[in-house]
Amino acid sequence: MKEKIEERIKELKGEFENGQKMLEELDAKRAGLNQTLLRISGAIQALEELMPEENVPEQ
Repeated sequence: MKEKIEERIKELKGEFENGQKMLEELDAKRAGLNQTLLRISGAIQALEELMPEENVPEQ
C-alpha cells in the first residue's frame, strides 16, 4: 500500500511540474502577444495621424 501511495505521489509531482512548465510557456506567449498588439496599435495610431482629415475645410 505504501509503495502505491509513493508511486502516486511521484506521478502527481511530475504532472504538477509539467503543468507549471506549461503555465510558464503560456505566460511567455501572452507577454509576447501583448507586445505585438501594442506595436500594432501604435502603428495604427501613427498611420491614422498621417491620414488627411476629410472634414477639414480646404483653404
